[in-house]
Amino acid sequence: MLVAVFMFTTVTVSSSYAKSIRIALAEPPSDELAAFFLALDRAKANGLDYEWTAFSDEELAIQSVLSGQMDIGFGTPYSAMQKSKAPIRIIFQLSKLKFFPVTTKDYSKLEDLDGEPILLHSRGGGTDSIANVIEDRLGIKFGERSYISGSANRVAALLANQAQATIIDLSNKNKIMASHGDQFNTLPMFDVDASDEALFANVDWIKANEESVNIFVSALLSVYRDMANDPTIVRRETNPDGPIGELPEEVLAELDGFYADAVAGGLYDVNGGGEKAALADMEWYSKAGQLEGDMSSLKIEDFWYLEPLNSN
Repeated sequence: MLVAVFMFTTVTVSSSYAKSIRIALAEPPSDELAAFFLALDRAKANGLDYEWTAFSDEELAIQSVLSGQMDIGFGTPYSAMQKSKAPIRIIFQLSKLKFFPVTTKDYSKLEDLDGEPILLHSRGGGTDSIANVIEDRLGIKFGERSYISGSANRVAALLANQAQATIIDLSNKNKIMASHGDQFNTLPMFDVDASDEALFANVDWIKANEESVNIFVSALLSVYRDMANDPTIVRRETNPDGPIGELPEEVLAELDGFYADAVAGGLYDVNGGGEKAALADMEWYSKAGQLEGDMSSLKIEDFWYLEPLNSN
């Protein structure tokens, strides 16, 4: 049964050159989405019509694509793809799972979290899978899992003493350790190259809208390659009248630092992931318990459609 979908915000952008695409975001616009919205601006300049909708969490964004309500979604819907057997495929890796366990000073290593409650992003999402793999690799079991979307919101929960342990992104880890390093620890974590966020769509829709998809993918690749050379491109080219440009000034002031840290931390693949990301994803999400089977039984073509990347 499909989950009912509740939408936060919808914005439509019009032009006269290409078919409109409906994009399901897994969270409201934030600094983490600035590069993505820059790519949308570049795609618009090349004739792409689009509209975006911010859903309250990744699961709802996934369901909106499965139901046909939206065309392209944000997330890592491996479990949904396998269980539904719908022809949903990933076309672009937006970011890697570069997240960090941050706790109060009560804990100094991951093993200390055995039996302890932990705050994560969303049920079945990237941080949930990280928690699963931590348990599997270290032989521990977290206590109660609770969920708050957005790393910044989970930092706020830590600062308000509403949580003692969470998993957050690079930028927010750097911020909380810089301002409250006397209160919190960043626990040592193993490297992860699997996808945190990816773009996915129904293959039939992709093939029917090949021109629009190629414009979109080409714009994303151009932004990722430009910011790899100069992370300040994101702030400098952000539309001041767009959803990112309307964020608070203190957020905009940190964009250069955010993307410099993200690029240096290896969050982005300038080639959009492709086969390399697909293999890393299948290994990670099978170990995380979100895919049934192992690498000998899983096939890239069941989860990724590589033609848009191969064409660009």
